[in-house]
Amino acid sequence: MSIADNLNQIKNQLPEHVSLVAVSKTKPIETILEAYNAGQRIFGENRIQEMVDKYDKLPKDIQWHMIGHLQRNKVKYMAHFVDLIHGVDSLRTLSEINKQAKKHERVINCLLQAKIAKEETKFGFSFIQIEELFSSGLIKELEHINVVGLMGMASFTDNMDQVKKEFKGLHTFFQQLQDQNPKLKTLSIGMSGDYLTAIECGSTLVRIGSAIFGAR
Repeated sequence: MSIADNLNQIKNQLPEHVSLVAVSKTKPIETILEAYNAGQRIFGENRIQEMVDKYDKLPKDIQWHMIGHLQRNKVKYMAHFVDLIHGVDSLRTLSEINKQAKKHERVINCLLQAKIAKEETKFGFSFIQIEELFSSGLIKELEHINVVGLMGMASFTDNMDQVKKEFKGLHTFFQQLQDQNPKLKTLSIGMSGDYLTAIECGSTLVRIGSAIFGAR
């Protein structure tokens, strides 16, 4: 099947309130243009330099999402155009995004990464740390960032019951946080292997690469 066929098949499975990020990391310009010409406008990259190169060469109505682990010293390279940063996992990183956004007179949308997986290698805030960030007012002080929701990555496992449990736990926490912070709209959970489970568990944004573009 073509990229356009894959996109249509996936989009037909998504409820209206769920957005699709096409994960285009490592994919060449021509391949991304195929998805673009099929109507896709949100693309996700995990390396800033690669995203910058693609931003320079591709149509300017694309929304670029940074979905990989973020190195603070690289934020400045994408601050003038990035639409949403998914994996913000420290206050220092938030402060750096705020600083670089201010230089470009922008407000950058961010998701806080919640640690829901069992692996030690996964990054993210604990639920308690996220609650403290909101209750302390620290987020409000950063005027050039807009925290619009949470992001989470489930454990790397074939046990879908465990994945579902982790997703549901994050969704429950997200809803509690929303009660106090109504502007939180985005819950980014779900990738090619588990996006239907994630949607079932309350996802509003899914990050899909191989199911669109084929295996890397």
